[in-house]
Amino acid sequence: MKKIIRINMSKDVPEVVEEAMGRYEGLGGRGLTSGIVSSEVEPLCHPLGEENKFVIAPGLLGGTASAMSGRLSVGCKSPLTGGIKESNAGGQPGQALARLGIGAVVIEGKPRGGDLYKIEVSKSGVRVVKDNSLKMLTNYELIERLRKDYGDKIAVMSVGPAGEMRLSGASVACTDMELRPTRHCGRGGVGAVMGSKGVKAIIIDESETKALEPRDPEGFRDANRRFVLGLQRHPVTGQGLPAYGTNVLTNIINEVGAYPTYNFREGQFAGARRISGEVEAEIEKERGGNPTHGCHRGCVIRCSGIYHDKDGHYLTKQPEYETVWAFGGNCGIDDLDKIAMMDFLCDDIGLDTIEMGVAIGVLMEAGLIKWGDADSAISLLKEIRVGNPMGRIIGNGAEYTGRAFGVDKVPVVKGQGLPAYDPRAVQGIGVTYATSPMGADHTAGYSIATNVLKSGGFVDPLKPEGQIELSRSLQIATAFIDSTGMCLFVAMAMMDQPETYQALLDLINSFYGWNMKESDVVEYGKRILKMERDFNIRAGFTSKKDRLPMFFYKDPLPPHNKVFMVKDEDLDKVFDW
Repeated sequence: MKKIIRINMSKDVPEVVEEAMGRYEGLGGRGLTSGIVSSEVEPLCHPLGEENKFVIAPGLLGGTASAMSGRLSVGCKSPLTGGIKESNAGGQPGQALARLGIGAVVIEGKPRGGDLYKIEVSKSGVRVVKDNSLKMLTNYELIERLRKDYGDKIAVMSVGPAGEMRLSGASVACTDMELRPTRHCGRGGVGAVMGSKGVKAIIIDESETKALEPRDPEGFRDANRRFVLGLQRHPVTGQGLPAYGTNVLTNIINEVGAYPTYNFREGQFAGARRISGEVEAEIEKERGGNPTHGCHRGCVIRCSGIYHDKDGHYLTKQPEYETVWAFGGNCGIDDLDKIAMMDFLCDDIGLDTIEMGVAIGVLMEAGLIKWGDADSAISLLKEIRVGNPMGRIIGNGAEYTGRAFGVDKVPVVKGQGLPAYDPRAVQGIGVTYATSPMGADHTAGYSIATNVLKSGGFVDPLKPEGQIELSRSLQIATAFIDSTGMCLFVAMAMMDQPETYQALLDLINSFYGWNMKESDVVEYGKRILKMERDFNIRAGFTSKKDRLPMFFYKDPLPPHNKVFMVKDEDLDKVFDW
């Protein structure tokens, strides 16, 4: 039986309480984080105050022997958007927590002093330990310290200096299989909320743990076999992603004119080929890195990669598509080594690479640094590390940076920076950006799959017709996938292979003894979105929040010279089931 661990940081001695799943039974991952936040957090509270809660939840299949099931969700009221937030990551912590029988960890309250704590989780229980020696350590420094103290059989969630400073661009790092802090719950400033609770690190001892037993072991093994086979057969999950990582998208999105360049001024970047996934993979192989690497045990897509510097030394995990775009085309930078350094700095300091790249693009828009000036961009990230005024401005995200420097062209929705697809060239992703309860978030309803990659059919990306229905169905499906602990990339194969979709349902049913059908998946996703939207409405959000910035409606994007054409009244129908 899974359990919820509640940790009250407001007590003089932090209090740990164990309880049954209760009314949250049957929820996991995003469903569980959003369920707890929507029902237990006052929507009008300050995101960094003691009334907010920081929730961690493995997925429904976390801790099992199922492939691809290691993602972990964190949830809270976001200091970036002011609404509900779920952010998820791969790495080892999700599997480790689930194998200890933990459905969720809920960190409540706030320390009254300035002390810093670490949380130890093991088979023998949960301890909260004061440790001020960890203050302002970067994530890599912290992991080296913890490795010496606890050994290698651990998984760690942590915040870097950005989280301790409670910056709205702060992320939560999750360690990978090599115990490197490279997988991040990045979006929405979730690291600031963990930091506001006085928690620097959560150390999970996964020694002597084993995979959770399904109700129907034979059925589970068969479903997993079919699921893996489907992923391996699909050209995206079986070929493109393992060979080139997520950055395989750079040439594709640039070719279709949807690659946001120079702060969303243009749809194509002249330097795109030089920072593409194909070139990145070549560099990694030449230097002794690896373009094919799993971020957690059980990953069969293996798109995370390892990037070495010019001297053949480890620098960072393979910079992902969004990161390469954010610091690359968005800022006019076409040097992969400089982009990789910025990726390392964000992981080390604990920052969302998308938000930081968009913020630096806004600074370039303001004329403070020149387009393409990678060295100045690197220096700006280092200023966040030391916490000086300029660093704190950028570290609080793109909208904050735009206000500080009087920029009117700031690509954000609900305060969150737009990812690497221009909504004028891919109208479906614009619907998702505008209407997702999470703020601008491509993963909330990844229309690129159908608009560009033609998975699950094709909807013309340059026309408004069909985009509402596409985004709606994808947002519903994504809310469910985010609850399973599965990597979102499995959706590519599921959309094209009904048998792979059925294999996922069979995995869940054989593990829990359920009888979930496709119609149940739809209702599950709707339930989560309803909880999230209800929270945002009670936090003061209206339909006016479900809009893109005005320049997307007014400024045509080269090369197609299109504007965003989906009407406001249609955006308001996305959640009319």
